[in-house]
Amino acid sequence: MVVGAFPIAKLLYLGVRQLSKPVANRIKAGARRSDFFRNYICLPPAQFYHWIEMRTKMRIMGFRGASIKPLNEEAAAELGAELLGEAIIFLVGGGCMVLEYSRQAANSRRKEEELNETILSLQTQLAELEMTTETLDAQLREVNRQLLSIPVPSKK
Repeated sequence: MVVGAFPIAKLLYLGVRQLSKPVANRIKAGARRSDFFRNYICLPPAQFYHWIEMRTKMRIMGFRGASIKPLNEEAAAELGAELLGEAIIFLVGGGCMVLEYSRQAANSRRKEEELNETILSLQTQLAELEMTTETLDAQLREVNRQLLSIPVPSKK
């Protein structure tokens, strides 16, 4: 590995991902304290998640028509805050992956463009060399023709 090619972008992405965990924890703490955030942001996804989870477990165990009781408000707020924190971490990680993919794609495009430019330059040079070769070949034929048309003095 080359020492000079330190991937600073990857280091920044790693730093962002590491910072997302405490940020998610602060958002979770704020969600637990705020009534609006709790009632409209945390509780509905938590109750939906609980409903899906319990329904799946009941179906696996063979209970098809069992009713599912909703979580109490404290447990739902806690679960909603946890889901929110995990979603934030997932979104930050996904965003880092998208940024890394776009950076790699841009590097690939740049390298491909450089390769195409090199190929085009080589083709241009080859065409110039072919023209030079044809010109020199024509000049050589002309010199040979002139040499053959000069009468040779006879020896007496």
